[in-house]
Amino acid sequence: MTALVSIRNLTKTYQRGPEKVEVLHGIDLEIPDGDFVSLMGPSGSGKTTLLNLIGGLDSPSGGEIEVEGERIDRMSGGQLSNWRSQNVGYVFQFYNLMPTLTAQKNVELPLLLTRLSAADRKRRAEIALQLVGLADRGKHKPNELSGGQQQRVAIARAIVSDPRLLICDEPTGDLDRQSAEEILGLLQLLNREHGKTIVMVTHDPKAAEYATHSLHLDKGTLVEQVRNVA
Repeated sequence: MTALVSIRNLTKTYQRGPEKVEVLHGIDLEIPDGDFVSLMGPSGSGKTTLLNLIGGLDSPSGGEIEVEGERIDRMSGGQLSNWRSQNVGYVFQFYNLMPTLTAQKNVELPLLLTRLSAADRKRRAEIALQLVGLADRGKHKPNELSGGQQQRVAIARAIVSDPRLLICDEPTGDLDRQSAEEILGLLQLLNREHGKTIVMVTHDPKAAEYATHSLHLDKGTLVEQVRNVA
């Protein structure tokens, strides 16, 4: 299986006052195209840092990150911003929806950076909402939706531009168990039936079971890789 993400000798260091803190130490990793990976580990292990580097939200201190054959570690800020808009969808723990906009308008937001017409943006948003099971909620604002429905809107927004890669940071961390399982089932559907490669940070072992592959980080080092049973 072809690797969508290839990482070699990746390091990330932050300056905290007078001292440098190395958060990631020489990570080597390949994520196959079409995989669903969960990143696990204790708080402070570097999970979110690694996720942000894979998604182009941060730049490494050293090493290489290649996504779909492109060296994103070599990109300037402007190039990285353009690359993210075309290649990556993001889902966070807190839904980050605009409270004054309807679900449909929230989903359309990433498309405002494109040259699509208003009619095309609306059509794509409707398709994305249908895919996440909210075709009848397009005119509702976030405060008229449950937490699980708001996260579905956020996922629709993440997939509306049809990215190959979905980056999910604790996507069920703010949800009750039933809503969490529905969201995880939706992510699994996007992976299995729509070919999305997904990288998800989670503290929840039950959430990790929905992934095909689990990575465990400890103190900035990759300590274990587990292939989950289908």
